[in-house]
Amino acid sequence: MHWILDVAFDEDHCRARRDNAAENFSTLRRMALSLLKQDKSAKVGIQVRQLKAAWDNDYLLSLLQQ
Repeated sequence: MHWILDVAFDEDHCRARRDNAAENFSTLRRMALSLLKQDKSAKVGIQVRQLKAAWDNDYLLSLLQQ
């Protein structure tokens, strides 16, 4: 899981270090990864799904409504 988080979300370069920011961002990234992995509509990688969700609001809503 760490490799996927690092490649898709560039987790190692996150500069959030104050208070609970690092832990909060980590939780959000893991939730987003879980939602992206559950989508079986297309056989593409996590990064492509992430970009598709950023570009297409309908796709993003379908991910969030699962």
